[in-house]
Amino acid sequence: MTQSKPNILIIMVDQLNGTLFPDGPVDWLHTPHLKSLAAKSTRFQNAYTASPLCAPGRASFMSGLLPSRTRVYDNAAEFASDIPTYAHHLRRCGYYTCLSGKMHFVGPDQLHGFEERLTTDIYPADFGWTPDYRKPGERINWWYHNMGSVKGAGVAEITNQMEYDDEVANFAEQKLYQLSRGLDERPWSLTVSFTHPHDPYVARKKFWDLYNDCDHLEPVEAAYNYEDYDAHSKRIMLANDYTAFDIGIDDVRRSRQAYFANISYLDEKIGQLMQVLEDTRQTDNTVVVFVSDHGDMIGEKGLWFKMNFLEGSSRVPLMICAPGMAPGLIQTPVSNIDVTPTIAQLAGVSIEEVQPWVDGMSLVGMAAGEQREAPVHMEYAAEGSYAPVVSIRQGAWKYNRCNLDPEQLFNVDDDPHETENLAQREEHKAVLQQFRDQADARWDLDAFDNQVRESQARRWVVYEALRNGDYYPWEFQPLQKASERYMRNHMDLNVLEENQRFPRGE
Repeated sequence: MTQSKPNILIIMVDQLNGTLFPDGPVDWLHTPHLKSLAAKSTRFQNAYTASPLCAPGRASFMSGLLPSRTRVYDNAAEFASDIPTYAHHLRRCGYYTCLSGKMHFVGPDQLHGFEERLTTDIYPADFGWTPDYRKPGERINWWYHNMGSVKGAGVAEITNQMEYDDEVANFAEQKLYQLSRGLDERPWSLTVSFTHPHDPYVARKKFWDLYNDCDHLEPVEAAYNYEDYDAHSKRIMLANDYTAFDIGIDDVRRSRQAYFANISYLDEKIGQLMQVLEDTRQTDNTVVVFVSDHGDMIGEKGLWFKMNFLEGSSRVPLMICAPGMAPGLIQTPVSNIDVTPTIAQLAGVSIEEVQPWVDGMSLVGMAAGEQREAPVHMEYAAEGSYAPVVSIRQGAWKYNRCNLDPEQLFNVDDDPHETENLAQREEHKAVLQQFRDQADARWDLDAFDNQVRESQARRWVVYEALRNGDYYPWEFQPLQKASERYMRNHMDLNVLEENQRFPRGE
């Protein structure tokens, strides 16, 4: 069977620091399969999340819209069913769309354009993780991050997250085999979304041992004294309960070793998926996208996890292996919200009805040398913040603004660790004003703040109401049609055996 449209395999990982992918994975990472993919891919060195947190970053990735547009401000904000995602766009134009793994959808719609989901999600689908701007400084201990992930770093053969990702990979491999049989003539889009290398920093020994002699177990930038951090970093540290844990250099080294080990764990899973594609002769007609939802500070400057616009937290790997996109490195800043319009163009799918309102833009032309002038925008309005924080990344510069804080301006090319805020330097006054003007044109931060507060207040009422009496969960419950698998008596065994074999006649 010949298909005019390509199949699309999207591999998403969770909390993978993009600075480890300056041009594919850094040499010292044990990632042979990702390095092989990188050699065939257009690689975006400076790709950024729309928001450095799971649910808002993923809703933006799927829709091409910033959180202020999706209204997915935090990890407990509903993703509205009337917002088209790449799954909707592809499915509308004849694709079979499927998800194996995490996408952190909040609300009763747990599909958002996917025709089929193979697994449940790893995180809650209800409003229970709602922060509250009415109570600045409040720590909601039962679900906020804390430094126990760092203090407890080490080795284990099974964890909650390993169990999940083992299942995600297994179901995805089986789906690729099913798709290879050609019983459904539609082109397909399969999204495989893992939860690693997200903390807790715990890894299997076979991967842990790969980094016993690693030279990168200590951060480049040492921790600061608390009073020397910027205002937002201080809030995040308090939200992470940093004073309750005595973190030493051995804790840092173990955490980073486990984090790197879990990248290798993912690499093995990705290699298995790519091998199935190869074995079932689907490689040549399949676009492969590799991306993360956001990054992880992994101890740089004494900071952990995400929730800020520093490079380790906001920068993500992005590689696209596709016909029509030449392998090579692109250094111009882009966003993971650009993936949806890119996929649409690669699939020959029109999104023109909503294109005027989409924040992302296709990256296909950049692979052919087109120049991009448009800036990258980021937003954060979740736990640890007391008001929305926004960022613009353009050229060498990154500009951060919050109504509560002094402005920040960094030259990321000259100062990749963002150690010197240039906002008060007279020689950069003109650059600062340009970014101020851009931010004024893009955001009304007072209105943004009011929208977030209204959303939070509504959700607190709804969540508390729904937890009284009989509770009906929104979590996705995968339907396993056992009566349609293998051999059953409403089937013809001869037809079944022929249809389920690939390749045939060899």
